[in-house]
Amino acid sequence: MSFNSIEFLIFFAVVTYTYFILNHRYRWLFLLAASYYFYMSWNVEYVVLILATTVSSYIFALLMGAARSTGKKKTFLILTIVSNLGILFVFKYFNFFNTNLKLLCTQMNISYSIPSLDFLLPVGISFYTFQTLSYSIDVYRGNKLPERHFGIFALYVAFFPQLVAGPIERSTHLLPQFFKKNHFDYDRIKDGLLLMAWGFFKKIVIADRLAVIVNQIYNHPYNYQGIPLIAATYFFTFQIYCDFSGYSDIAIGAARVLGYDIIKNFNRPYISQSVAEFWRRWHISLSTWFRDYVYIPLGGNRVSRWRWYYNIIVVFVVSGLWHGAQWTFVLWGLIHGLCLLLGAVTKKYRDNVMKILHIHRSSPFLGAFRIFITFHIAVIAWIFFRANDINAALYIIKNLIPDGNSLALRINAHEFYMSILFIGVLLATEMINQKIDIISFIKRQKAAFRWGFYYLFMMCLLILARYGEQQFIYFQF
Repeated sequence: MSFNSIEFLIFFAVVTYTYFILNHRYRWLFLLAASYYFYMSWNVEYVVLILATTVSSYIFALLMGAARSTGKKKTFLILTIVSNLGILFVFKYFNFFNTNLKLLCTQMNISYSIPSLDFLLPVGISFYTFQTLSYSIDVYRGNKLPERHFGIFALYVAFFPQLVAGPIERSTHLLPQFFKKNHFDYDRIKDGLLLMAWGFFKKIVIADRLAVIVNQIYNHPYNYQGIPLIAATYFFTFQIYCDFSGYSDIAIGAARVLGYDIIKNFNRPYISQSVAEFWRRWHISLSTWFRDYVYIPLGGNRVSRWRWYYNIIVVFVVSGLWHGAQWTFVLWGLIHGLCLLLGAVTKKYRDNVMKILHIHRSSPFLGAFRIFITFHIAVIAWIFFRANDINAALYIIKNLIPDGNSLALRINAHEFYMSILFIGVLLATEMINQKIDIISFIKRQKAAFRWGFYYLFMMCLLILARYGEQQFIYFQF
């Protein structure tokens, strides 16, 4: 059951109505049942995996809480990490490592006959695994007491708005909210529905329209050169942003309707002036997860220079691998890590050049130049993220620059110009929203204006949408 389906709209309407007419004492149970139903609509069998992850994390957290020595706590932490990452490895990474090990053995003339596993990747497994790991680590560190109510903890793991593709919530933020009594609040529900509507617009109007050209070209890159490759690459840059941030908006809005606050996951990443800033604005819940549970435990930047370089590369390579069991994702993460290091290493020299040229750090020209460079680092890196394999990615990069024989568009002109139009709508909306909160502005207007705007927006959404339930990109992770 995808967010962009009629089934979900019916499901959400029924869940919301039932939730508010139920007695507060039973709402957690109803939400848990609804969340498991939502997950089982993808694949009934894999509910066993999320249940196993939930049970093991719950039990080991209780054991950590009862342990009297640090050694025992560490033992239980290791057990929960191994059990949860073990499930993730088997279902997501085993075939990747097995295939590469087989290739290595073949090169060395070593017999290797371990077969690949014929598993379908469980939807959302990376997200709920990381969510439970953060809970276990927080309990070990003493930042969170073990949750004794198994049902509430199970709801924290499986809460349907953010179960499949995040944001990756922290137990210290989300778990306590399930004990609160939420009342029907018209303004809060309206805010949530408006955010969901904007998320749907980004997904089914912008992202799914961009996907038509992106899929056509990136699925058959060797048939194209020049302009089509450039167009598809820029289009994917905005497709993945609208697709993923659209999902996050729907998730956050749906949770808000029910009375729950989910952390913000995007903050206009394409206006970043450095790679480091990009990762403070893009997929915020994941980047902060790696910062708190990988980067800082490795020593962060409070180590020797070369160890710091190592920490950065490890974090970004693992982040790339988290996205998918392919070398393309590893290289995507590595590109970001190397560019972040390059920016940090050259900062002193760049500052000296600016002093010589009498360019102030707050110069609008300098800011625009930094945004341009950072944006295009992201664009080039996205090629590896989207390409089917490394060879295809390298071909695309080599053939981006058009020559006399590759200036033709060779793609649907109507979809091309409509895509550019909606990218413009997206950018204009985000620029305006940076100056004023559009939702707050609309809410201050008279009823005739407000409802006229709502009606017009919904009509545009229904008329301009690309129908067909194009899957969210991050569902594969």
